[in-house]
Amino acid sequence: MSFALKRIYDQPLAADGLRILVDRIWPRGMTKEEARVELWLKEIAPSTELRKWFAHDPAKWTTFRERYFVELSHAPDAVAQLRTLAEHQLVTLLHSAKDDKHNNAVALLEYICRHAG
Repeated sequence: MSFALKRIYDQPLAADGLRILVDRIWPRGMTKEEARVELWLKEIAPSTELRKWFAHDPAKWTTFRERYFVELSHAPDAVAQLRTLAEHQLVTLLHSAKDDKHNNAVALLEYICRHAG
């Protein structure tokens, strides 16, 4: 499997491979043409309740990840879809968070790697 992470506001590149948005909400101020998103997987994003609770607070990161992993365990088809897409091409998971270390795309990739196969 081949994955990369990228903030959606960064310049799209051909080297990004398949660009998949993994946020529940479309990024502010971003047009579809600018984003160059090929797939938007809203269903794999954290629930609205979890997203609002987390509020991108690094102090809540460990608990956020644990809760998000539980949510992901109830979405096996979406997780499997990402794995399948990444078997033959680079998949770039796009997020809109300013924090590159504490966001749902980072947690999602960790979950996928931990539960491979």
